Amino acid sequence: MTTTLEPTTTALPPLRLGALTVDPAVVLAPMAGITNPAFRTLCREFGAGLYVCEMITTRALVERNEKTLRMIRATADEKDAFSIQLYGVDPATVGRAVQMLVDEGVAGTRPAHIDLNFGCPVPKVTRKGGGSALPWHRVLLRNIVREAVRAAKDVPVTIKTRIGIDADHVTYLDAGRIAQDEGAAAITLHGRTADQLYSGTADWAPIARLVEAVDIPVLGNGDIWEADDALRMVAETGCAGVVIGRGCLGRPWLFGDLAAAFAGESRRALPTMAEVAAIMHRHAGLLAEEHGERHGCSDFRKHVAWYLKGFSVGSDVRRALAMVSGPDELAELLARIPDQPYPTAVLGAPRGRTTPPRPVALPEGWLSDRDDPRPPVGAELETSGG
Repeated sequence: MTTTLEPTTTALPPLRLGALTVDPAVVLAPMAGITNPAFRTLCREFGAGLYVCEMITTRALVERNEKTLRMIRATADEKDAFSIQLYGVDPATVGRAVQMLVDEGVAGTRPAHIDLNFGCPVPKVTRKGGGSALPWHRVLLRNIVREAVRAAKDVPVTIKTRIGIDADHVTYLDAGRIAQDEGAAAITLHGRTADQLYSGTADWAPIARLVEAVDIPVLGNGDIWEADDALRMVAETGCAGVVIGRGCLGRPWLFGDLAAAFAGESRRALPTMAEVAAIMHRHAGLLAEEHGERHGCSDFRKHVAWYLKGFSVGSDVRRALAMVSGPDELAELLARIPDQPYPTAVLGAPRGRTTPPRPVALPEGWLSDRDDPRPPVGAELETSGG
C-alpha cells in the first residue's frame, strides 16, 4: 500500500564519486550484523543507491581472515557497484588492504567504492584510539587517507566521521579539509559527537557548516527516519546526499520512499501487515540461502521486533517468532497475525539502539598531542563487522 503526500518539487541530482554515479544520492550505512548480502539485496529491490557491506577490518583483511573474506563477497546484482567500508588505524595496513581489494580482487570483484570508518563511537574501538577518536590525531588521519587514496587508484575513497569526540574536542572541519586535500571523493558526517553515541537528536547544523567549508560532496547522516526527513536535511544543510542507518531497520522499503522523494514524487509506502509478512519471509529466505535455514532464521530473529513495531501482534506469536528456526515455521507464525493497516503512529520514531550519552573511552594521553603521527598501540581489530 502507498500513500500520497502533498506534491513536492524537491529533487536531488545524482551523486558523483569519481566514475561512480549514485542515483538517487542515497547510501546504506554499514551496520554490524545487518548489512550482509541478504539485507543489501532486499533494500536494493525496493530502491536504488549505494549499499555498503558490513565494516571490514584492514588487519583482518591483510591477514586473510576467513570470516572477513566471506564478508566481502559481492552479490550478483552489485558487481558494478560493490561498496566496502574499511576500519583501520595504521596507514601502511590500510594501504595494503586497499591494494588487495583493488589489484588482487580478493573480494571476487573489484570494488566500485571504498569508505573509511572514522565515526564508530563504540568504547572497545575508541579506547584504543580508533573510530571517532582517531580524527583528533589529524596527522595520522591525513596519512591514512593519503595511503588509501594512493592505493585505490581510480576507485573513489570516501570517509565517514562524527562531529568530534565531545563538544570540547570537535574534529569534523579538520577531517573534511584533510579528506579534500588528500583526494577523497566525499565525506559523510553523522550529526552527533562520539560521547552522544545514539542519544538525543542529531545536530544537522555542522553538516551545513561542513558543506560551506569544503568543495567535495558532503553526505548527511543521523535521524533520517522517513524520506521527508531526508528532504528536510538536504534543504537545511545543502548536503549532496544522505546516508541511512537505523531508519531502515525493519523498513527496507524506505529506500523506495527515498528514491521517490529525491525524484520529486510524493508517494510513500505504508505496507499492510500481510505485505510486511511477505517482506519478512523474503528476508529470511535470503538469509537461509546465504547461511542455511537454521543459521539464516537465527540471524533473522533480530529483525522481527523492528518489522512488527506498532502492529498488533499476540504475545505468544511474538515469543514464537523470537525462536523461529525455519522458513516454514516462520510462514506459519506470520499467517497467524491478522492483516491490518500500517501503524502510522510509529512513523518518524527512532529505531534501533538509543544508548544514553557517556564519556568517551580514550587511550592514556590521547588528547595531549594532535600531531602525533603514530598509530595507536593495539587499536587494530582482528575481526570484521564491528
